[in-house]
Amino acid sequence: MRVRESADGREAGGTSGVAANGRWSERRRSAPLRVDAQRNLRHVLSAARAVFGEQGYGAPMEEVARRARVGVGTVYRRFPNKEALVRYIAAEETQRLTERAREALAVEDEPWRALAGFVQRSAAAGAGRLLPPELLTAGGTRGDRVPSQRNMPAGGRTGAAGGSPVMRDVVEPVDAGARAASRAPGADAGSSEAGAPGAPPVAAVPAESGELLAAVEQLVERTRAAGQLRADVTVADLLLVIATTPPRLDDPTRQTAAEARLLEILLQGLRPGGR
Repeated sequence: MRVRESADGREAGGTSGVAANGRWSERRRSAPLRVDAQRNLRHVLSAARAVFGEQGYGAPMEEVARRARVGVGTVYRRFPNKEALVRYIAAEETQRLTERAREALAVEDEPWRALAGFVQRSAAAGAGRLLPPELLTAGGTRGDRVPSQRNMPAGGRTGAAGGSPVMRDVVEPVDAGARAASRAPGADAGSSEAGAPGAPPVAAVPAESGELLAAVEQLVERTRAAGQLRADVTVADLLLVIATTPPRLDDPTRQTAAEARLLEILLQGLRPGGR
């Protein structure tokens, strides 16, 4: 029998969707989301990406709810706290950036074009505004493993949320609903890349920061080996370039031109001799 969710967030029969200790109940984990709940989740995720992208992760949950045109309680029924929503969005964006880096490595043979193209496409998509802030300080030096890999178990990988209980708690109940919401007709265009049929489940296995850093490190090392990148450029430098944006301008044309010019200057600064 399908478990229904009532308006106050409790399941049919009076069982709360979240156990008293803060963990999601097994019953809630297995319950499929209704069509209206999937729609609400899709709106919440789209609004969260927009709000956090514009205002940063310090933006209040009330603003996310307002942008999604749902009540704050609806947001908290899907995510137990703000940290869980932030981790979900950050993990989703990390996964997308990883896919872009891998595509650049696979499609473009010329090292500088691969690296510059990855940076340009990622910056144009606004990826840097939603990356976990800690990734912008990940170094990665020549001949060394990038920082997030140094303490990995042999052959292991580290999650974008670092195995956080908060992330584990939110991923399981949201997984099926988020995938359905991302793939539903009319889903937000920004989610199509990770939510398209055949794509990896969004945050079901959270995008792994170690995989992103490793892929970007390959781009860096390959371009450096070709003599097309300064010797001191790190993975963090590349991610910082992606995350750097000029002040917001009222004129969209001027805004686009300013962003393109800033990116051109930053990319040239990564080349030997600033060429």
